[in-house]
Amino acid sequence: MVTILNAQPAKQIEVSVNAERPSIAGLDRSGLAEALAAIGVPEKSRRMRVAQLWGWLYVRGVRSFDEMSDVSKDLRARLADTYTLDRPEIVSEQVSVDGTRKWLMRLPRRGRERTAPEVETVYIPEADRGTLCISSQVGCTLNCSFCHTGTQPLVRNLEVEEIVGQILLARDRIGDWPGANAPEDGRLLPETDRKITNIVLMGMGEPLYNFDNVRRAMAVAADGDGLSVSKRRITLSTSGVVPEIARWGAESSTMLAISLHATRNDLRDELVPINKRYPIAELMNACRSYPGLSNARRITFEYVMLKDVNDSLDDARTLVRLLSGIPAKINLIPFNPWPGSRYLCSDWGQIERFAELVNRAGYASPVRTPRGRDILAACGQLKSESTRLRASEHISPLVSKTPETAP
Repeated sequence: MVTILNAQPAKQIEVSVNAERPSIAGLDRSGLAEALAAIGVPEKSRRMRVAQLWGWLYVRGVRSFDEMSDVSKDLRARLADTYTLDRPEIVSEQVSVDGTRKWLMRLPRRGRERTAPEVETVYIPEADRGTLCISSQVGCTLNCSFCHTGTQPLVRNLEVEEIVGQILLARDRIGDWPGANAPEDGRLLPETDRKITNIVLMGMGEPLYNFDNVRRAMAVAADGDGLSVSKRRITLSTSGVVPEIARWGAESSTMLAISLHATRNDLRDELVPINKRYPIAELMNACRSYPGLSNARRITFEYVMLKDVNDSLDDARTLVRLLSGIPAKINLIPFNPWPGSRYLCSDWGQIERFAELVNRAGYASPVRTPRGRDILAACGQLKSESTRLRASEHISPLVSKTPETAP
């Protein structure tokens, strides 16, 4: 049973998760082909069968093999005997007063994991769009001092199907499949036909430390024959894994966001410790050479506003000089407090003065409206209670590959 927390009295829903049969919902084409091979589907017919499964999984969003009417009964039976179409298990669903939704999801245990890991995913609706913020790791290695997620040690990387599964579950819960009904508490959903129009890799974890699985998952998300989210509407946010930035641009072609937050190495070393390995000058060089960079494909620089830490007008002037020549916009993010944090949010007047100076220099600098603060769903507030696992406990499942371990 799963508790849904919102402004109304708590409700409960049944969630069925099969621990013995792996789910194939979320796999890419190669993963589906491997799953079909494992149940004896001949190689010559696998491409056709993958195309059939693809449409049912990612166009129609079916939850049962029985709904796949153009798949033979025999194959449906073999699929159902071996696999499921389960999404991640919902532990809790919280709905903010502003319509933001946060799901705490429990993933299947893998290998010798003693406990099932958990991740958080957030959906942010606006009138003309709906943005899904997804996680790429359970926990994080980066220990950014202002980020709640950074207080949770890394447990493991997410597999391809676990990353895509967050999208499928979100579409289930908000009725974003053809012919689906909106949820009973579907207040403030976008007025667009598609309720999830944008995907941001800004949840738990550093996505470039799970490069291959994230790349394959975003290929599923962007596939025009399936989920069909434009690559221009997919944004990967990195804290600055410099060696992987150019590779990501070349292999994925999505938009890029840089979690910057400081303009001096000494301060960024404290706020974003990966800066000790890849200092600001190296990061800026990687940004200037990002494949496809142009005024139409600008890099977004994220800058959390911390009172009396990085919010002076001198900081704003240095930021402008630092980004000179880079097609960019700057998202100013009012700090979102969390239990135990040692920082305060900058005063609103100071944020406005900072934004005005950056704007006058020719950079768009929108101030991100805090969303979901009442349910700890805002930027930098995500955290689950999963515990660290020993490396020996990380064993790949039947139809997916073990990700590289994050440095």
